[in-house]
Amino acid sequence: MLRPLSRAVLRTRVTGQENVPATGPVILASNHLSFIDSMVIPLSAPRRVRYLAKAEYFTTPGVGGWFTRTLFSALGALPVERETSRAAQAALDTALGVLHDGDAFGIYPEGTRSRDGRLARGKTGVAWLALTAGCPVVPVAVSGTDRVQPVGATWPRPHRVTVTFGPPLTFPEHQGAARNGRARREVTDRIMEAIAELSGQEKAGWGEPREVA
Repeated sequence: MLRPLSRAVLRTRVTGQENVPATGPVILASNHLSFIDSMVIPLSAPRRVRYLAKAEYFTTPGVGGWFTRTLFSALGALPVERETSRAAQAALDTALGVLHDGDAFGIYPEGTRSRDGRLARGKTGVAWLALTAGCPVVPVAVSGTDRVQPVGATWPRPHRVTVTFGPPLTFPEHQGAARNGRARREVTDRIMEAIAELSGQEKAGWGEPREVA
């Protein structure tokens, strides 16, 4: 029900679905412009995609809480606590469990939504996942979602959305190197270059040192 509704309301244009492997573990790594990216991408992908979502979306009481809990559950979201000391590693462990189950997992390597439309340099958690699970990474570019629901906006606005799935990336030369910081950095940069090519976004801060995450 959600898929045709999304395409009708957002006039979503989707290309490259054939690039997403039909079975087996795969990471969908995307740019991040809006809160609704985590709805648009799963509804545009040819298979179910699991995402991490704040645990509050599943525990908020009342009618609003029921709606968000039902919506995120239908989209395949997984609750994760963000305020604990081990939040980052716990999130990666949850994602790794999804991949070990042979499912698709969606991630935003930038770590947060872009506030100026530019593409930030990715954090290396995506590379750790790909190298640990030994799975391909499909770069994804979304556009228009920041016009539908800009950062800080409460309600969505009508605007066309585009989702592009690029050819899958594999990293056989770095097999077994998930703990190597340089290998993680190289893999992450390759993924981000592919996303940049699909999205056409200006890069922001790519020449600066970036923490490993």
